[in-house]
Amino acid sequence: MLAAGCTLAGCGGSSAPATTTTTTTTAPAAVQNLTVTAAIKTALLAAGAASHELPVSDYTGLSQNLTFYAYDPTDGLYWAGAQLVPSVSSQQAQIGAQDDGSYDLFTMTAGGTWTAYNDGLGTVPGSSCSVKVPPEVRTVWDWSLTAPCGGPAGV
Repeated sequence: MLAAGCTLAGCGGSSAPATTTTTTTTAPAAVQNLTVTAAIKTALLAAGAASHELPVSDYTGLSQNLTFYAYDPTDGLYWAGAQLVPSVSSQQAQIGAQDDGSYDLFTMTAGGTWTAYNDGLGTVPGSSCSVKVPPEVRTVWDWSLTAPCGGPAGV
């Protein structure tokens, strides 16, 4: 009888429902290495030419295998790196593309326009930088993490 009474009354047990706590964590979004489309190339070429104060026609395009494009959700910026190819008919573009004018970095907010930064010496120790490519972006591009500003090896 006692056993039956305990079963009905719930002897020794708690009448409160069991609770569980679930914790979810969201990993930070990773940098996305993006495809450089024809439209991106055109926009980078225009921004780069403008930063060198030359018309787009003074360049023939961007160097193959030296154009990079990514989105970093941490800073909300699109990042790009490119080397403009000077036209043989533009002595100013050819001179500007030598040495410290040979590589450009770019940033853009969503829906904005590209801002170009000259980074010709960004891989040289002791260089000063007008913009530094974040380490996460450098990683997806397989760039050095020790170069002062960024930029691909060999530029």
